[in-house]
Amino acid sequence: MNITNIKKEFPVFDAHKDLCYLDSAASSLKPRRVIEKMDYYYNNLSCNVHRGVYGLSYQATDMYEEARNLVANFIGSEFEEVVFTRGASASLNLVALSYGMDNINEGDEVITSELEHHSSHMPWFNVCKKKHATLKYIPLTKEGRITVENFMKVLTDKTKVVALTYVSNVMGYITPIKEIIEICHQRGIIVSVDGAQAVPHMKINVKELDCDFLSFSGHKMLGPSGVGVLYGKKKLLDKMNPVEFGGDMADVVEKDSQTYKDAPYKFETGTPMIAEVIGLGEACRILDEIGLDEIGSYENMLAKKAIELLSQIEDVEIYNKNTDTGVIAFNIKGVHPHDAASIYDKNHVCIRAGHHCAQLITSFLGQISTTRASFYLYNTMDDVYKLVDSVKEARDFFKSF
Repeated sequence: MNITNIKKEFPVFDAHKDLCYLDSAASSLKPRRVIEKMDYYYNNLSCNVHRGVYGLSYQATDMYEEARNLVANFIGSEFEEVVFTRGASASLNLVALSYGMDNINEGDEVITSELEHHSSHMPWFNVCKKKHATLKYIPLTKEGRITVENFMKVLTDKTKVVALTYVSNVMGYITPIKEIIEICHQRGIIVSVDGAQAVPHMKINVKELDCDFLSFSGHKMLGPSGVGVLYGKKKLLDKMNPVEFGGDMADVVEKDSQTYKDAPYKFETGTPMIAEVIGLGEACRILDEIGLDEIGSYENMLAKKAIELLSQIEDVEIYNKNTDTGVIAFNIKGVHPHDAASIYDKNHVCIRAGHHCAQLITSFLGQISTTRASFYLYNTMDDVYKLVDSVKEARDFFKSF
């Protein structure tokens, strides 16, 4: 990986020369090729897909469906198994509202964890509440990890669905999801995986993983905001009912009967996010060209160096010193993360402070808020040093009062 050349592909660095962007776990920066692909659609086509019987619409539809094929190849799925949504949250909710509401019954159990993003466990909390089922949480280790051993402690004959994150957005830990899926499928249990923090950083083949559902967002993987993906096994998508109804998803509509198109189209009602889908397809192409294994290895190297240096600063508490990815969660003792963030911002260090839409793990850590630094393919060792210097400055400034 030539990081200098990679950074040149991101226009935001032209506009902000001193930018140290360490918030990619929230949203990644966008490369020029993605922006240009979306601009091409708006400048040269700008029409709807699937409907028009004219040349521009045919071309727009080709670009839209080519993106679906690029996404399918990116995750190793079939074309018909890729559903476009508004984002990972919408995908996770679609699984809960469609599959969950039709298949979870009173007395059933759903397993999740305290490591989840709100979008992963809250939809199932809602399903369990409405269906009088039980939502169970895997006990985390002292380090805050999910283990197969602890998963087995909450698994029962009543378990019908397991909903887990692949990579924690706060701790950066990788869940032993393949082993858990194997155990679940021996018992006929469906597994929904939140892949929002995994898909942008590690190569995933859904057929090898054998997950039933995988949800992820475009904006965390060099793509635009407002678009996400739900992968679902075709046999499951075919049986599931849509949760939104209207244009383009209908097949035959009469006064007393209605039928829907086959998956994935029955889940994509209305005018889709055309430019965003096209941009996401290009993002997949870029990540494949660079190589996710290289990207993941590079991020981990930066994170480990940052942890090494941060550990040498007095009063800095790191919650995931053994992170598996490019995510670091830490605080300065006695300093609220929002206060410290004002110093980081002054130094053009973009870093996240808060509960990161994951209040359960924040509570597990005994905190009300944490600081999160997250690395991606455009970060450099200089960013590591800027982060460390800014943490020292924030510590010294607030400890002086």
